[in-house]
Amino acid sequence: MALLAAGSAVPSALVALTVFRASAWACLLCFTSYNERLQICQIFVGLESPDLEKCEEALTDAFKGLQDTEINYEERSHLHDAFTQMTHSLQEVAAAQGSFRVAFPHAAEKMQKIILQLKEVQACIRPCGLQEVARRFRCRGCYSTVCDLPLDCPVQDLTVTRGHQAMFFCTVNFQLPKEEITYSWKFAGGLRTQDLSYFREIPRARGYLARIRPVQPTHRGTFSCVITHDQRPLARLYFFLNVTGPPPRGETELQVSFREVLRWTPREGEMIEPWTPSLGELLARPEALTPGNQCLLAAAVALASASATVLAWMFFRWYCSGD
Repeated sequence: MALLAAGSAVPSALVALTVFRASAWACLLCFTSYNERLQICQIFVGLESPDLEKCEEALTDAFKGLQDTEINYEERSHLHDAFTQMTHSLQEVAAAQGSFRVAFPHAAEKMQKIILQLKEVQACIRPCGLQEVARRFRCRGCYSTVCDLPLDCPVQDLTVTRGHQAMFFCTVNFQLPKEEITYSWKFAGGLRTQDLSYFREIPRARGYLARIRPVQPTHRGTFSCVITHDQRPLARLYFFLNVTGPPPRGETELQVSFREVLRWTPREGEMIEPWTPSLGELLARPEALTPGNQCLLAAAVALASASATVLAWMFFRWYCSGD
């Protein structure tokens, strides 16, 4: 009631009663102040004119066509600018000694045409999700609202044969914001549920697509994906994975062969290559002269000695034949 203090006590009470009982004032109340509306009528009829209340009633009647108006939430600033321009235009008409009985219906008709040209309110798309793109502004009460839909989407059932592949797409059928969208995944083992207390976080799962391969009986349960925009959840999707049947025969044989290969794979210690020292290393490192290495060294010395003897004998014969 502080806004109504500018007038006298009785007219203020009447105006307040009119405001709360007539929704025709709704858009006018949201985008103009009481002082602005009062000033318009004061310019038209005078500050203390007995026709002041009639002017205010005429303004109310003129805007009855905007009763219960809803607009796209993104168009609020455009509509506010339009009402501001309308206020200035009415003041100019009043200053020019125009008639409020003509000016108000004309302004209301022009405003209604402007509202029709605004971006339409998008329809809510069921069955779930916080759909910011469908947010609307209601002149009755001057507040915004979104679709009255649950955040949790119905559970989607998926049956996959053991050993095959399962894929979950965390997508919704309404438009998401273009930036700051994140995805997080959780899992409730063995249950078909939407109770968040049973779910645990799946680390490193951050995309809109989740894939499990090969599917095993331990994967049976409910997978949950949360779509978040700027740390605010927009939708929670649920996928119940039911695992049936044995693994495919071909894959079973492949797994058996793979296990046989693993069984014969050398351990890490067995894969270390043995050290084969050179002659210089054998002479420089006494600890390398094992009995086997000593035999090899003796054989190498004997072979070298025999080779030297043969070369000397061949040189001697060549020298003697020359004489």
